[in-house]
Amino acid sequence: MAQQMIIGIDLAKHVFQVCMVTPQGTLKTNTTVARGKLLTLIARQPPALIFMEACGGAHDWARRFRAMGHEVRLLAPQYVTPFRRGQKNDPNDALALTEAGQRPHIPTVPIQTVEQQDLQALHRVRERLVKHRTAVVHQVRGLLVEYGMVIPQGSARLRKRLPRVFAEADHG
Repeated sequence: MAQQMIIGIDLAKHVFQVCMVTPQGTLKTNTTVARGKLLTLIARQPPALIFMEACGGAHDWARRFRAMGHEVRLLAPQYVTPFRRGQKNDPNDALALTEAGQRPHIPTVPIQTVEQQDLQALHRVRERLVKHRTAVVHQVRGLLVEYGMVIPQGSARLRKRLPRVFAEADHG
């Protein structure tokens, strides 16, 4: 790490803040870079140690930078905050990344593969669907109680009982 340039990148949607620090700790640059120009800028750098906050898009950027020969480490935001000097803004955040990353006790977040991200996305979508289904089942059970029809908890019991509920409602 002592021989590599240290780069802190504060990720955003359209414009990123890139802070470069020499191996001796001297600030080389702390500038904004448009999304479309970030890969070109990093590709022109000799192999460096890059720090980014673990956030949306960080794993994709990390894989791209690794493919260029850089060493990439993701840091959890709560470990970067104490190293920020002054108010919260992009230049200070990028500088804080370079400082926090050099501390040996700061834990890093493992970079996920595309397959790991896909699996995580599927789990999150399924979890949301299950929560939504549960909410609908509770709402239907609550509405049916208003008409004197009490159905035990559980979506299977509701499904089993629904045809009879509608038949009972038709026959009054």
